[in-house]
Amino acid sequence: MKKLYQGKTKDVYELENGNVLLKFKDDCTGKDGVFDPGENAVGLTIEGIGKANLQTSVYYFEMLKAAGIKTHYVSADVENATMEVLNADCLGKAQGGNGLEVICRLVATGSFIRRYGEYIADGTPLEGGYVECTFKNDAKGDPLVTGEGLAALGVMSPAMFESMKEQTLKITKIVADDLKTIGLDLWDIKFEFGYHNGEVVLIDEIASGNMRVYKDGVIVAPVELTKLILNR
Repeated sequence: MKKLYQGKTKDVYELENGNVLLKFKDDCTGKDGVFDPGENAVGLTIEGIGKANLQTSVYYFEMLKAAGIKTHYVSADVENATMEVLNADCLGKAQGGNGLEVICRLVATGSFIRRYGEYIADGTPLEGGYVECTFKNDAKGDPLVTGEGLAALGVMSPAMFESMKEQTLKITKIVADDLKTIGLDLWDIKFEFGYHNGEVVLIDEIASGNMRVYKDGVIVAPVELTKLILNR
C-alpha cells in the first residue's frame, strides 16, 4: 500500500478500492511524559493504546451511524489496529497545515485555561458547549481560527462551518451522555472533519486519546478510560 501521510498517532495508506486505511499507533499527544489531548506533539508512548483507540472509535462510530450522523467510517480490523474509511479531503491543507481540528469544550481546562486563565477559573462549566477550531500546523503552534476566518481563507463557507459546529455539538452530546451512564464526565473532546462528496463529515477517530474525561473529580488515563468504555 502507498503511504499517504505519517501522523502523530496513526499512519494513512491508500487502498485499491479508492478508500483509505488508517493504521493506529501507540503514540499519544502530551508534554514531559504526561498525556494531554490539548498538546500538539507526541509526548509519550503507551503500549496497546493504538488498538484501544481503534476499539473505542468503532464503538462510537457505530453509535453515530445508528443516530443518522454521517462519518467516514467503513469497517475495522481491530487485531491489526486498522480502520478502513472513505477518502475525504482534509480541511485547511491549502493554508500549509495538515487539516483542521475542532474542539468541543464542556468545561474550561487545559489549553483553554493556558490562554484564558486570567478570565475564567479552571473547571468552570461552559454551558451548552464551546466549539473552537485550530489548524493542524506544528510550525505555527496549531493557530486558532474563527468561522469568519475559515470563510476568508477559502477553507469553507459560513454554511459549512455552521454544519460542522452543529455536528460537533451533537456528537459531543452523544459521547458525553454515553459516558454519563458509567459515571464519567466529559470535559472536552477534539475531532477532525473533512470533505466527502461535497459535505463536511467527521473523519479520523473518536478515541480516549482525544478526550479529557473525569471520574469523581480525577482525570481518567487513556487506557483506563478505554477499559471503562468497552468493558461495561
